[in-house]
Amino acid sequence: MRVHHLDCGTMRLPGARLVCHVLAVETRTGLLLVDTGYGTRDIAEPGRRIGAMRHLVRPALDPRETALHQITELGFRAEDVTHIVATHFDLDHIGGLADFPGARVHVTAAEARGALSPATFLERGRYRRPQLAHRPRLVEHEPTGERWRGFAAARQLTEIDDGVVLLSVPGHTRGHAAVAIDAGDHWVLHCGDAFYHPGTLDGSSPVPWALRAQERLVAHDIAALRANQARIAALRASDAQDLMVVCSHDPGLLAAARARAAGGGEAA
Repeated sequence: MRVHHLDCGTMRLPGARLVCHVLAVETRTGLLLVDTGYGTRDIAEPGRRIGAMRHLVRPALDPRETALHQITELGFRAEDVTHIVATHFDLDHIGGLADFPGARVHVTAAEARGALSPATFLERGRYRRPQLAHRPRLVEHEPTGERWRGFAAARQLTEIDDGVVLLSVPGHTRGHAAVAIDAGDHWVLHCGDAFYHPGTLDGSSPVPWALRAQERLVAHDIAALRANQARIAALRASDAQDLMVVCSHDPGLLAAARARAAGGGEAA
């Protein structure tokens, strides 16, 4: 499958520039998006759809950064997006859902419960109901019974294509997931917000204090988050040449993914 690496939302925290790393994947059933970043309706109505959080993360809200604009630049139409897999339902990951009303939106059942029937103070504050007001076509999954490279709970999404795997990676949210995509000569493991910065996994560089604080403040289950970070770190440390680990918000990992794509024939 051909993978395009998109930035669908520049944001800024103190001492840190963030991106919204979205995958656009050409599959046998149409175009697949992994997350959407911010969408056109977020830009039109930031107060209603994003709320006060926009003052903290300061999204650029640039129409050119929307997934809709970028897939159009690649030669696709909104109707070509047949499936979207959401790592989770935080506002900077699903703002673009409404731009693709015909797509089926795949999510873990736990995440759908957290977003649609929030049970905690944190859940009631983090999910933005206006972003789901268009009633997306949700497809809920229970990633159980399969293993994938050390992760005990996985689900092959063969209805999209062979080589699309949904992994249960809770912690950041109740039903947070990672998504693995077979790009031919390697796999792309999109970890969403399971980590914000590569230094969290390997200590290779200092993690900005704002990211450390945000990670803890918004974690649904910090112990589960740390356990999954350890699994991802071990997988990344194995130095498997057929695996590229990315997250949603690190600009360096996005740049590295684009460089690998440009060098190996995969789309950037």
